[in-house]
Amino acid sequence: MKNKLVPVEVAADYIKSGHTLATCGFTLMGACETILTEVEKRFLTTGNPSGLTLLHAAGHSDRVNGIQHLAHRGLVKRIVGSHWGLAPLWGELIHDNEVEAHCLPQGQMVHLFRAMASGKPGNFSKVGLGTFVDPRLEGGMMNEQAREHGPLVEVITIGGEEFLFYREIPIDVALIRGTTADENGNITMEEEAIKLEAISIAQAVKRYNGKVIVQVKNFARSGTLHPKDVVVPGIYVDAVVLAQSPEREHRQTASAFFDPAYAGNLKIPAAVIDPIPLDIRKVIGRRGVMELSPGAIVNLGTGIPGDTVGPVASEEGILEDIFLTVESGVIGGIPAGGTDFGIAKNAEAIIEHGYQFDYYNGAGVDITFMGMAEADSLGSVNSSKFGSRAVGCGGFIDITQPAKKVVFLGTFTAGGLEVGIADGKLRIIREGKIKKFLRQVGQVTFSGQYAVAVKQPVYYVTERAVFVLTGEGIKLIEYAPGIDIEKDIFAQMEFRPLIASNLRLMSPEIFLARAMGFINQFYSS
Repeated sequence: MKNKLVPVEVAADYIKSGHTLATCGFTLMGACETILTEVEKRFLTTGNPSGLTLLHAAGHSDRVNGIQHLAHRGLVKRIVGSHWGLAPLWGELIHDNEVEAHCLPQGQMVHLFRAMASGKPGNFSKVGLGTFVDPRLEGGMMNEQAREHGPLVEVITIGGEEFLFYREIPIDVALIRGTTADENGNITMEEEAIKLEAISIAQAVKRYNGKVIVQVKNFARSGTLHPKDVVVPGIYVDAVVLAQSPEREHRQTASAFFDPAYAGNLKIPAAVIDPIPLDIRKVIGRRGVMELSPGAIVNLGTGIPGDTVGPVASEEGILEDIFLTVESGVIGGIPAGGTDFGIAKNAEAIIEHGYQFDYYNGAGVDITFMGMAEADSLGSVNSSKFGSRAVGCGGFIDITQPAKKVVFLGTFTAGGLEVGIADGKLRIIREGKIKKFLRQVGQVTFSGQYAVAVKQPVYYVTERAVFVLTGEGIKLIEYAPGIDIEKDIFAQMEFRPLIASNLRLMSPEIFLARAMGFINQFYSS
């Protein structure tokens, strides 16, 4: 086999105007910065390539890099992805109707790559029924351009049951990343934080006779890589590009060029994980942690869940008796947050993206903690579109819909909310300008009606109130010490919730600077 190492300029020649381009990444993990920068430079200087269709399963940016390089009017005509919360330029293009934008669940896109790789016309699943992805609602179409072209998903019936069918999207070129390549194009990922869906995308591209380009930072002689370390075989790879400036263009994460703890090569002492300060986010995370039980397999979403549940569980001494997972493929350890969401230190296992979603979609985690931007009286939640700002669903729908228990974590209001926390009580210093408990959510990312139909336990945890989903709507079951129910809860909602007959105070321990001492309650549950 010939040496597959080529200059980035040669690799970029594979991407032609009108092509469908698939990228493989999660925040900045997996970002092929050397190649993406070259494509951007070409377009800005020559106008080509243009009119691309861009496919990406997970959110793939750190607000600056990743697919942000492709966010230019005319470079991409259609984008099909799951999340743009860390890609503000894409949010603007979608909002301004400058690109045809479709949002599909992250796990369904990962599984679609596998379905295409095996010759299928698409992927079918119950995931997405009753949400904005369902064509009877919005069909995943995020703007007017998308609505002009129609949805990429349809409702089908198999054995008398409804499913969503996600149709194939043939791929011409894929960009994936590894750590080391040999002359034959075999790819290893020893210093990558996660494996992602690289092999599924590569196989899908080969089905359509397309080209696979891989960016690496090391190049080895053929025959020197251990076969079990090869994540993407060279028979799927057409070109290998060496990162031109690895510290800038091949960063393991947004925050680190390389940290061996994220790659699983080093376990840090538990003492290094410092407790997070007592603030409104920690209060919410603490109350969420109280829903845990020994041995629980847990999923953490981004935002408050990812930033607080792991550290609080560690502080309370229960972390070793639960299993935290992240949709990217990480199992165990302490997940990172912010622009490093998707990875963890002290992980027990790091599996491929698609296999993690197999488990999430099939068995379902014991409990998932997810963010909550809006909720309504029937328990539906919006976390994907706020007004005209398209954020996307990420793995939210894939995870929440099959989970055995769902706990939404979020502040009660937004837009300037300020609270005081002292002496086991909560005080509202300045109320947020934006109500989050609405008569009707702006977009259905989680269907309360679907959850009721399948008898799924659902909780809504805020700093001042806790609700549970019932067949008649959401019910207030707890409120914070120091809170006036009428003024601080009901007056800040667009509807009046049901009230539990045994309405009780949230534990004062949640609002103290020291650890809650939850460990005894945890082991007695």
